[in-house]
Amino acid sequence: MKKESNTLPQSYFDELYTNSSDPWDFEKSDYERQKYEKTLESLPQAHYNSCLEIGCSIGVLTQKLSGRCKKLLAIDISEPALATARKRLSNQQNVTIQKASIPDSFPAGDYDLIVMSEVGYYLSTNDLTLAKNLLKKNLTPNGDLILVHWTHEVADYPLSGDEVHELFLKEEDFIWLDSFRTADYRLDVLRKK
Repeated sequence: MKKESNTLPQSYFDELYTNSSDPWDFEKSDYERQKYEKTLESLPQAHYNSCLEIGCSIGVLTQKLSGRCKKLLAIDISEPALATARKRLSNQQNVTIQKASIPDSFPAGDYDLIVMSEVGYYLSTNDLTLAKNLLKKNLTPNGDLILVHWTHEVADYPLSGDEVHELFLKEEDFIWLDSFRTADYRLDVLRKK
């Protein structure tokens, strides 16, 4: 893994969302659309009871996941992003949008699906390890974990997407079910033993 650096602070994301309501072009990008389609296609179950989406941003993937989840808790660290997500999902009674960060304010629960898409590399190795342990603790037996991350190096990010995935794949309490890789991102499907 890279030399240790700090988890990116909330101010990093607040500044991005203050300057642009959609800084990564989640709503219009072909990359994002195709990645979301593949994420949904990779879900091992047709429906889940209790789902957690970590890093929901403006709620584009959240909206797509909501049809597969009886209850979906979507969290993000940035209030400007969450305000947009709340508007987008205001009609979805099964979705709760909440300000939280991992690992510091991880929302405890019994989740049978956790989706962490494009989030893990914002954390230091230490914080990602703490988050991994919290995911493992709050994922039900036979619960599914979907990891999706950009695989190119980004100077601001403490970790790469591959480093995030490899940390989880070394975890003995997870079974690897499936993997998919493009030139830009990787997706791994894990199941808790």
